[in-house]
Amino acid sequence: MRPALIPALLAVCWGLNWPIVKIILGSVPPFTMRWFGLGLGGLLLLGFALARRRPVWGTDQRRQWPRLLMAGLLNVAAFNLCTAFAQLSTSTSRASVLTYTMPMISALMAWVLLGERPDRRRGAALALGSAGIALLAWPVLQRLAAGDLDAPALRGLAMPLLAATAWAAGTVHAKRWPLAGDRIANTGWQLLVGALCGAVGAALTGERWPASLPWPVVAALAYHIVVATAFAYVVWFVLLARFSATVASLTTLAVPVVGVMGAMALVGDRPAALDWLGFAGVLGGAALVALRLEGRH
Repeated sequence: MRPALIPALLAVCWGLNWPIVKIILGSVPPFTMRWFGLGLGGLLLLGFALARRRPVWGTDQRRQWPRLLMAGLLNVAAFNLCTAFAQLSTSTSRASVLTYTMPMISALMAWVLLGERPDRRRGAALALGSAGIALLAWPVLQRLAAGDLDAPALRGLAMPLLAATAWAAGTVHAKRWPLAGDRIANTGWQLLVGALCGAVGAALTGERWPASLPWPVVAALAYHIVVATAFAYVVWFVLLARFSATVASLTTLAVPVVGVMGAMALVGDRPAALDWLGFAGVLGGAALVALRLEGRH
């Protein structure tokens, strides 16, 4: 694989996963989809690590389990479950873009928790991203002002922001308490933590695996597990090893762009003019934060 193709490949793999998940959720309930997809993805990654003769169980694994557990809960379980419920409550386009408020939420956490006051660039990023969120939230706020409490619309706004918050908290946790050992194996274990949470949720809510699945959903599941979970994480590690933080950050910002286009093509999303303005604000603010973070390396 040519290294120059890796950022575009990863953006496509993860971007198309947004409408793919929407297709799966039409037949498979959310907790069930997550325990199945994350579980198989985690096993594939651990199998890949074994095939490459990499250690899947470090010498200091017992001491590392609390860190792995917390990383799995934040980066995998909370993130993936919130994005699944977000797609059940709002359009794929809105869910994907709102989730990528993560860089701005990380900057806000650093300000509140660590006392890192934002400079002009970061302040502009927070203002731009907040304006984008306000534009995307405007229809919901109008309904609330009119006394029309629309619970699905509120969930569609809250769930992607909760996913972004969990992702940001997981990022802060990983920087404060980094994981030792093989990154692919560590990711596999984190995916299995997320799968366990999904299984618990499915058991508590009484979800069941569907009696039958249409072939398009089977194909979507195969893409979600093999391409968007196992393969994409391996490609992500190659990206981190070969490219700068700027390239990696901007690659993640390309994911919701592909997600929006994929949602328009695969699930019929048609964002309104106000949505496009909100998308521009959120992604512009995230890009400013990402470029600022690179400048600090």
